[in-house]
Amino acid sequence: MNGRKCDIAVVGGGLSGGLIALALTRKRPELDILLVEQGDTLGGNHRWSWFESDLPDGGSDLLGTFRKTSWDDGYDVKFPEHSRTLDATYRSLSSDDFDAALRRELPEGSVLTGVGAGKLDNTGLELSDGTPVTARSVIDCRGITAAPNLEGGWQVFMGRHMRTDLPHGVTRPVIMDASVEQHGAYRFVYVLPLGADELFIEDTYYADSPELDRRVLGARIEAYCKDNGWSGEILGNETGVLPVITGGDFRAFQAANAADGVTVAGARGGFVHPLTSYTLPQAVETALAIAEEADLPGAQLSAVISARASGLWRRTAFYRLLGKMLFRAGMPDERYRIFQRFYRLAPDLIARFYAARSTRGDQIRVLSGKPPVPIGGAIKAIFGSGNPLAKKEDK
Repeated sequence: MNGRKCDIAVVGGGLSGGLIALALTRKRPELDILLVEQGDTLGGNHRWSWFESDLPDGGSDLLGTFRKTSWDDGYDVKFPEHSRTLDATYRSLSSDDFDAALRRELPEGSVLTGVGAGKLDNTGLELSDGTPVTARSVIDCRGITAAPNLEGGWQVFMGRHMRTDLPHGVTRPVIMDASVEQHGAYRFVYVLPLGADELFIEDTYYADSPELDRRVLGARIEAYCKDNGWSGEILGNETGVLPVITGGDFRAFQAANAADGVTVAGARGGFVHPLTSYTLPQAVETALAIAEEADLPGAQLSAVISARASGLWRRTAFYRLLGKMLFRAGMPDERYRIFQRFYRLAPDLIARFYAARSTRGDQIRVLSGKPPVPIGGAIKAIFGSGNPLAKKEDK
């Protein structure tokens, strides 16, 4: 059977893999890039959203050609005892538009969908149809279904895209509406006004188990719409269960997902915000870094990106600590109080939190007072030897 040769093979056409292929094509158009995706479309069935301040230098340019929805007049949060509008620029991208833009911009023949990949190594891979692919570098961006070396809870969600019968009147994104009944978890509803008569409504739970009941969540979304006076046509649904990482052995996690000389990126590589489960800012940053290092042999590129993942793990210990506090915070129905207090803090601090760039001053400010812990405990957790993350997780 005839094989195929390329300079760099990217396996997994989700967010991370697609952005890596795009960044490489933009930066090094002379290279032969192959993007392999098991599903029929790139990006699956997802919606990714981000604050413009989340992105690294060059990130806005990388995402510039994607059709997306943008809001420049801030966003709302709602809690039982506190509501607020914060100033920010917010963006949202659907997987349909992600797929369309990549197919438009990547060279003809560089995208293979509907085909999986078998064993990967530092010389290439074999496609599920038996075709061998030889590559100087292989990048594994396939998702993960389990991470036994990591600890934490779960973010369980169901999103619904609908066209309303009448203009809905929502002018800004509602990032968190936690004024709703909590149902034994930290629950909030997320609302995006995609047009005058289009809404994306997501019911989200920070839960102790990964159980997702589509029927129950769908009924709760319907009840939320009824309470707000919205009715109309359902255009689509999406569901997901994401890990909220509070600890674990990161070296063991990396080893479990490694293959000799293969670069591992995306969630499989640990490029995720531990508490929010956001991956887009990290996916953009990793894609730009790989494009800068495109000349490295596979084993060297693998080592560079692995080191970046380890660095991210160390830098995000604070968010794992917050996640641990969230899941240990008394009655699950009371967990919302932590975020209710958080959203009273300075807008710049909140922006840095989402971008995973919290300063030490931010960390002390977030942790000080009750809830969640007094200032003495906060300082010890961040700076002192009493920080369990420093002993067990910075591996």
